[in-house]
Amino acid sequence: MVADPPVPVARLKRPSWKDPRLLVGLLLVLVSVAGVVFLVGSADRTTEVYAARDGIAVGEALTAANVVRAKVRLGETEKQYLTVEEGLPAGVVAIQRIGKDQLIPRGSLGAVDRLDRKPVALTIQDALPSQAVAGARVDVWVAQPDARNGFGEPTLLLNAAEIAEVTTGSSTLGSTRTTVLMVLVPDSRMPALLGAQANDARIAVVWNPGAGPS
Repeated sequence: MVADPPVPVARLKRPSWKDPRLLVGLLLVLVSVAGVVFLVGSADRTTEVYAARDGIAVGEALTAANVVRAKVRLGETEKQYLTVEEGLPAGVVAIQRIGKDQLIPRGSLGAVDRLDRKPVALTIQDALPSQAVAGARVDVWVAQPDARNGFGEPTLLLNAAEIAEVTTGSSTLGSTRTTVLMVLVPDSRMPALLGAQANDARIAVVWNPGAGPS
């Protein structure tokens, strides 16, 4: 009778620090931990940026008087706003209205020659809705003088013009109240509006809720 050959016995080797598989596993663990630490640290990091103190009108330069500092968590959007670390830029103005307490977006700043709207004062004697405030949009209608009927039919001169400032006052004798609107007018519509004012045309504004704030 022939005996069966001996069955080999498997022996487990103790892992060695020189084992490349062990080194790769440790490296993956370290990378994972470092990534988690980085994400947690980034989410908790605050950035000091500038915000408008009381609102900054189109064409107004940024100064220490019209901005405040604020610490906020911006994350990936940090590059979109003006940080205190870089300071207030020189030679730029607001090309879009920046509301009170709003962070200063870089996209709202530019050189003076980028302004394609200029403020024009409109004296309004009719009552205005409470929504007609700085930053709101209004339609400007003009009725030219007519020898027969006093004024002709109104026509729309400016659509969704932005209000830069609102001032309420009274006439010289104090008998009537007037409102002066500083309205931002595109260069292309400036001659028509100034011509209407020079011709003593009747000017009226209508709040445009569909346009919304700037």
